[in-house]
Amino acid sequence: MIFSSNFSFFSFRGAAHQSCNLNYKNAKYIPVVFHNLTGYDSHLFIKDIATSEVMKGHVKLIPLNKQKYISFIKHVDDTKNNVQFRFIDSFRFMPSLLDKLASYLDTHPIVDKEFFCLSEQIKLLKRKGVYPYDYTRSFESLREQQLPSIERFYGIMSEKTISEEDYQHAQDVWNSFHIKTLGEYSDLYLKTDVLLLADVFENFRNMCIESYELDSAHYFTTPGYAWDACLKLTNVTLALITDIDVLLFIERAIRGGISQCSNRYSEANHKYMSSYDASKEEKYLMYYDVNNLYGYAMMQSLPYGGFQWVESNTIKKNPKFWDVSQESEKGYFLEVDLEYPRTLHDDHKDLPFCAEKMVPPGLKTSKLLTTLYNKQRYVLHYLTLKQVTKQGLRVTKIHRVLEFLQKPWMKPYIDFNSAKRQAATNSFEIMYWKLMNNSAYGKTMESERKRVSVKLVNHWDGRFGAEAYISRPDFKNCTIFDENLVAIQLNHTNITIRKPIYVGAAVLELSKVHMYRFHHEYMKPLLKDKCKLMYMDTDSFIYEINQTNIYELMRKNLTSKDEKPEFDTFCYKADNPYNIPRLNNKVPGLVKDECNGQIMTHFIGLRSKMYAAKIENHEPIQKSKGVKTKVVKNNITFDDYYRCLFDKEITIREQIVIRSRNHNIFTQKERKVDLSPNDDKHYLIPNSTDTLPWGYHSIDSLDDDEPQPKISRLSKD
Repeated sequence: MIFSSNFSFFSFRGAAHQSCNLNYKNAKYIPVVFHNLTGYDSHLFIKDIATSEVMKGHVKLIPLNKQKYISFIKHVDDTKNNVQFRFIDSFRFMPSLLDKLASYLDTHPIVDKEFFCLSEQIKLLKRKGVYPYDYTRSFESLREQQLPSIERFYGIMSEKTISEEDYQHAQDVWNSFHIKTLGEYSDLYLKTDVLLLADVFENFRNMCIESYELDSAHYFTTPGYAWDACLKLTNVTLALITDIDVLLFIERAIRGGISQCSNRYSEANHKYMSSYDASKEEKYLMYYDVNNLYGYAMMQSLPYGGFQWVESNTIKKNPKFWDVSQESEKGYFLEVDLEYPRTLHDDHKDLPFCAEKMVPPGLKTSKLLTTLYNKQRYVLHYLTLKQVTKQGLRVTKIHRVLEFLQKPWMKPYIDFNSAKRQAATNSFEIMYWKLMNNSAYGKTMESERKRVSVKLVNHWDGRFGAEAYISRPDFKNCTIFDENLVAIQLNHTNITIRKPIYVGAAVLELSKVHMYRFHHEYMKPLLKDKCKLMYMDTDSFIYEINQTNIYELMRKNLTSKDEKPEFDTFCYKADNPYNIPRLNNKVPGLVKDECNGQIMTHFIGLRSKMYAAKIENHEPIQKSKGVKTKVVKNNITFDDYYRCLFDKEITIREQIVIRSRNHNIFTQKERKVDLSPNDDKHYLIPNSTDTLPWGYHSIDSLDDDEPQPKISRLSKD
């Protein structure tokens, strides 16, 4: 043990082993944190940073494209130690609005320190303030000597003004701090914003250090941090893929989550509803969500090395050699031909096995579809193959098999996070532990092929000038921001694959195995033809259940000693009318009621990511991918979904969005299809709200005189 010193500043750093002291390096960069740097803030100052005469030096980008950056580093050349300013986006660590993140905090040490002398007023600064953004359009408005009226706080992005509570807060801040002009109010608002972000990020850093002894300020995103934390905690050694054929083979096994609408309309009718009609058929609607689906999959046996092709002689001698247990030391990815027998079509039409990327009829782009077609050269995990053959699909040929070593090496990491989440005492901790699980998975799926190389150049001559880059054979294109700055994109001359995509492929396959198990091995055998799958989205199901009290079945499952528990009912009230015990809080892999015991009365599904549900005595659930959440919530009604489905109306609305071009930010109105009855992932049965998967045996014989959707007038809500 020796004394570790910083000789540049003659300071004592602490006690350290000799080897640790020699390996210790002072960080030469200063993190500069912005919330939503990528999407907004970077556009405001990147030109000035890149062309600054005060801080001369180049800017290194971590780009998404030529105009959006995950992070960037300003190298200051005229300092003794070549200091770097590393600009990072806190939104990539905590993907939520600042006001929500600030509300999670129990303490605000940085705000307290800055305003310690204002003990009475300081509580007003421990939440995000409100500001009349659209009203403040000139310096003249900043000289106004009174707080603008509540109507002046109307926001064109939110399409509404602030609440009475928020306006009262603004008045309290104005009066308590003896503010004289809107400019002073603006200064305090901005200062509070910065201090709140500092408190939020420092709280996040402290949790990271306490949990994993890693500092998030040294990372660019949560996935990068969570992946290092996982490797540190598990101490696993993962093999690198060195065979291009193995890489291409595994890439073919990567298919994302399934999202589809199988049946498009249903109304519930049962004794727990206030509008129950005893003369009609009993019918339930349930919205189920699987707890931490990817976390559950990551707890299973996963590949970590030992990749080798299985000899063809082995396959011929024992065609079922791959039929081993989930706990086996060896696992397999297989390339097979599968026959989907016609006798299974009716039983599997709600959720066919073996989703594949295909181009639906009439389209030019591929989508992930669940079809009843036979599968050719389909690459899948051996547990998926075991499941589909158990359900009746037949293997007609095995082309290739890749063997690997496996073990549940990620389980300690997931168990650690799950236990911490269950013991969490505030909303911030709950969010944090869930984020750590999901983010680690994201790094196993990173496609290094999609990375781009962009250089930000502020001069023409020289080795690293624009002329030199444009002359290179790997030059792709460029975007001129102004006369002093250009972004130059280069083609990749080589790509190094370092990410263990075999882990991501296995996690995706195992997550689908779990979802299919719940539907085909639990719900269908239990309810048979009384169970109808309406909608599925990666980790959730919406079911229509006929003539059976589903709440009674859930209660029996939880209280039976012979059944494996399937449900997490901890979200139910203790005195719930179904007499269901509150058990299995956030247990990974178990299914919970997404309505938390509230009753779903109606469901309309138009297509993937576009559906609505009425909830008794509660706000409806409404989704429309690509349309701003506030537009869906404020301007679209459940009746709009109904008319879209039954009157075949395509509705188009205007929405205001923030855009940037050449790092110049502006708002614009755009027209967006918000509701459409078209669904190309399934065949729409004429004169029916039911659908069929492509490949169903009788589609060609069905009458297809369904009227074409009509475009309604433009809505300007």
